[in-house]
Amino acid sequence: MIVSHGTGSSGSNMEWLVRPLHEAGFLVVALDHHGNNYVDGYEPEGFLHIWERPRDVAFVLEALSQEQLLGPVGVAGFSLGGYAAAALVGARVDPQIVWGVLTGRIPLPEVPEFPGALEALRNKHPLDESSRSALDAAAADLSDPRVRAVFQVAPGAGGLVTSESLATVRVPVGIRWGGADTVNPYDVDTRPYLEHIPTASGSSAGPDVRHDDFFAPEPADPTVRVRVGREAAAFFQQHLG
Repeated sequence: MIVSHGTGSSGSNMEWLVRPLHEAGFLVVALDHHGNNYVDGYEPEGFLHIWERPRDVAFVLEALSQEQLLGPVGVAGFSLGGYAAAALVGARVDPQIVWGVLTGRIPLPEVPEFPGALEALRNKHPLDESSRSALDAAAADLSDPRVRAVFQVAPGAGGLVTSESLATVRVPVGIRWGGADTVNPYDVDTRPYLEHIPTASGSSAGPDVRHDDFFAPEPADPTVRVRVGREAAAFFQQHLG
């Protein structure tokens, strides 16, 4: 079981997902995504080249496979980690939207963990035809056949992925979201996954649940992490046995 954290966070903050999965009998690995975790530090690519996240997971799976025989793999992700999980079963980013963000044609939402991330990326990678061609990586098929089930919590980047790619997903996908989430709003970020992935099913974690309730030291709803963690474990027990 691979657990992917939210943007700017760390695998150590995902204990609420790791513990119930471990208690259910799964071998669990929680990643620190390069350039996007507060333990090792931030890089603009870590925030804006989001398609590198599923590559991180594939890298870890390959390393683990050199050490032991892997059974069916599940991926659980929170926020941007939810996108990474979906990408590993077929979701693809629309490079035209990404290019629009990089050029300023499409406004970039605030990145509180890394103010100035877009400017920092432009300084490292000037906008020219070579950088545009590099965006082909964003549209690549990043699916991994070892991943047999996915669980998304308050998933991000739903507005960046193509509905055509979501329609190709064939593994079970479970989704939970907060009814009061203004960071990854349901209509923008969750609905595309839920409506276009044919194998997706999900439910709200509560009408008053905010995005922050999944990581804040003092959440408005202190029960939501426990509930969703247990539901994730039950989902993977059902679909991975």
